[in-house]
Amino acid sequence: MPRRRWRIAWLLGFGVLVNYFDRVNLSVSHAALVTTFGISTVTFGYLSGAYNWTYAMCQLPIGVLLDKLGIKRVGRISIFLWSIASFAAAITPTIGGFFGARFLLGVGEAPTFPSNAKAIGLWFPSRERSFATAIFDGAAKFASAIGVPLIGILLIKVGWRWSFAVTGLISLVYFALFWRIYRDPQDDPVLTATERDYIATDDRIFAANESGHASLGYLMRQPKVIAMVLGFGSYNYIFYLLLTWLPSYLSSALHVDLLHSFLYTGVPWLVATAGDLIVGGWLVDFLIQRGWDANRVRKATLILGTACGLGILGAANTHSPVTALVWISVSIGGLSSAAPVGWSIPSLIAPRSSVGKVGGIINLSNQASGIAAPIITGYLVAARQSFAWAFGVSAVYLLIGIAGYTFLLGRIEPMPSETQP
Repeated sequence: MPRRRWRIAWLLGFGVLVNYFDRVNLSVSHAALVTTFGISTVTFGYLSGAYNWTYAMCQLPIGVLLDKLGIKRVGRISIFLWSIASFAAAITPTIGGFFGARFLLGVGEAPTFPSNAKAIGLWFPSRERSFATAIFDGAAKFASAIGVPLIGILLIKVGWRWSFAVTGLISLVYFALFWRIYRDPQDDPVLTATERDYIATDDRIFAANESGHASLGYLMRQPKVIAMVLGFGSYNYIFYLLLTWLPSYLSSALHVDLLHSFLYTGVPWLVATAGDLIVGGWLVDFLIQRGWDANRVRKATLILGTACGLGILGAANTHSPVTALVWISVSIGGLSSAAPVGWSIPSLIAPRSSVGKVGGIINLSNQASGIAAPIITGYLVAARQSFAWAFGVSAVYLLIGIAGYTFLLGRIEPMPSETQP
């Protein structure tokens, strides 16, 4: 069987790796930005969430645009915008300009995950989607694992402005690759008929919904979508808490020096990458291909992986960096195991014409969490001089997410269209 579809999966994975370098750059630059602009802990919390404001605002419109204009057009524009945002952050002379650069970054990166989920749905049969999804979702964790220490060393050597400029250059490289390579299967001149037929093996499952229509309002009322909104939102709360505050937690709460805090930060993200690829990706597909019930495998991974996220409580009151890293690794490793399954679900439950909308709805919840997590954490740390309450709030949200998966998701299968042809 030809494997051109995997070329697309790795292309999307590289794109997520690049745009997460942009995201972790801010957390690495915390101390440098305080020195440059004289900002407080609370202001840094708002700055960390600034990107998510525009990212979240764009999710529902982006879902509609993806379903109307396609992945190729939307992707090219978005990559160019996020590249410009990185250069803007590098040269801005004021904190207001830095906020503006982060707002633009949110607009540019808004289509990434909904479009990737839609692309995997187009390029892969359902029995391969977990690992294909894990490639781009795992890249988000791997970017933090290698990005924090690499960008941290770059920052220490040449300053924070150059670290943002370098991520802008890498983004332009990806822009060129995406422009050259990505096409939908029906437009790819190199895709063989054999592989095209293999990709289309699930078409009969979606045939009843292929020409139907589902509006945003209809989709937002569906229990399956509500379950994903709650479950994925809770996962993303911890994800962004750690993405924006982990280096600061290690340095301020556990008194690890700046360089070692950058290096230690990579450990939980390496565990997360492994959980994403091995458990949420390879193992899920392996079990399904061996005849296990696909619904049970996916639901069990979602629920158990999210439950592992409660390990964040183990780091709430410890004073040992090793103990903290173990519990944080358990938390983000379990959550990351559930993430590829979560991102494969829009293409498994939505009518083909509405996968982008469902991805946008889910990612709106994700980005609401991305806004709330750094800001709430900033206030709680400033008020309590401790991360314990911040970790406790995230655990409560996880319990709500687990309940959503357990009681609302039901079977992971296509929902009926709002209107049938």
